[in-house]
Amino acid sequence: MSDAVVIGAGPNGLVAANILADHGWSVEVLEAQDTPGGAVRSDRGLHPDYVHDLFSSFYPLAAASPVIAGLRLDREGLRWSHAPRVLAHPLPDGRCAVLDRDREVTADALETFAEGDGQSWKDLCAIWDRAGDDLLGAVFTTMPPVRSLVALALRMRGGGTLRLARSMLLPVRRFGEEEFSGEAGRLLLAGTALHADLGPESAASGGFGWLMTMLGQEYGFPVPVGGAGALTGALVRRLERRSGTVRCGARVTEVVVRGGTALGVRTADGDAIRARRAVLADVSAPALYGRLIAAEHLPQRLHADMRRFQWDFATFKVDWALDGPIPWKAGEAAGAGTVHLADSVDDLTRFAAQIAMRLVPDRPFLLLGQMTTADPTRSPAGTESAWAYTHLPREIRDDAGDDHLTGAWDRAEREAMADRVEQQVERYAPGFRDRVMNRRILAPPTLQATDANLDGGAINGGTTNLHQQAFFRPVPGTGRPETPIHGLFLASSSAHPGGGVHGAPGANAARAALGTHRPLARTATALARVLTRRG
Repeated sequence: MSDAVVIGAGPNGLVAANILADHGWSVEVLEAQDTPGGAVRSDRGLHPDYVHDLFSSFYPLAAASPVIAGLRLDREGLRWSHAPRVLAHPLPDGRCAVLDRDREVTADALETFAEGDGQSWKDLCAIWDRAGDDLLGAVFTTMPPVRSLVALALRMRGGGTLRLARSMLLPVRRFGEEEFSGEAGRLLLAGTALHADLGPESAASGGFGWLMTMLGQEYGFPVPVGGAGALTGALVRRLERRSGTVRCGARVTEVVVRGGTALGVRTADGDAIRARRAVLADVSAPALYGRLIAAEHLPQRLHADMRRFQWDFATFKVDWALDGPIPWKAGEAAGAGTVHLADSVDDLTRFAAQIAMRLVPDRPFLLLGQMTTADPTRSPAGTESAWAYTHLPREIRDDAGDDHLTGAWDRAEREAMADRVEQQVERYAPGFRDRVMNRRILAPPTLQATDANLDGGAINGGTTNLHQQAFFRPVPGTGRPETPIHGLFLASSSAHPGGGVHGAPGANAARAALGTHRPLARTATALARVLTRRG
């Protein structure tokens, strides 16, 4: 019997297991898939000479995360690599918005679009210099982040805190219009907001876009050398050196509850695995509360709230093995690890509106990764390991394009959508399709089959919109990882602070579990559990 059982060997589950092991707990991690990592995995399945990340690829939040830094994964062989430029947003006319780790380079590029926009960028950077550490502290810690918010208020002084709060709550369209005269700065912000499911008119999309671009400015969008799986491998090795275990092919079907306490789990093979102290679930909130726990163990209010739980957008991804670099019309895009493809902020609004109307977008916004540009180990010299993904509605009513896509995602629909993605790249890089040697298509059902947490192709464990963040994540309550079941903690991206490979949900859950065994912390933990029960 272990002190703790962790359900799921994704990054949050592995972070939680490592922190518990650091405190002397014996830990067993159970993973349904044949390999650990969740959405942090890589392979050579498309071409033996090319490494492709199956899901996530660039990790600015990992680079900024004190949780990941505290694990010292460099001691486990993890190394990071950067592309020459962080991010590019080319336009059809050959111009290009560029985000560089040198803020002067970024500012100079923005100045070419509109006089004064370079200084506007520097002004935003100056705000980040004052507020960034405290904002990240508020994001990465358990709710409520009192210490970070007090420090932020003292640092910003007077009306500065309110002005910052207002900016953070703005839709990214309005944020961009207030800060920049030209299109480039607005596109950098709006494109990064759509890394999540925040369209240009969504509340707080301005704050998210600014946060992500500032992370890119300060930390870059780094990638693990050798593939995303190198990050998972480092987490697993670290855990095993501390006598923790990871068992793959062990799908948990039930959290065993007696007298309101989690006693362990049961697997699909019928194994009953006891936990002395805690069960931590790196699974989505709907999976935990809807499938793994019998309904009679949960309050009716939680069931009602979970019916209102909102997933983020579905995702459609294409991987490519290219026999040469992408022939961008805008030469600046060639050195960027991450590239956004959309004609304008209006184009992004149109794209988000089509998704809201449950239409497959006819001109998809693409987030594209040039992985060999970011990490030369990913494919032979002179070639490119690349991918692109776009968002889709979770439920499809119709197709805004001409292919009559229905969301069945059979072979014909997958190929048609992949062609649509490639045609969008071709608009910005004529000749791109001639360089494709092989491609792999990951439609929403494929993503979910490969990682159950990616339900319907959702990649963030639930919407990033304001109504399901902080005290509202995953349901209105404390915003903490405690659940109504004593000894059971939600450790996935469905918990605060949400998606992104930063390890905070796992770390918060581990600290909460440790807190239940510290006399001074028991009162706060019990209060959180009561509030979760009452909703």
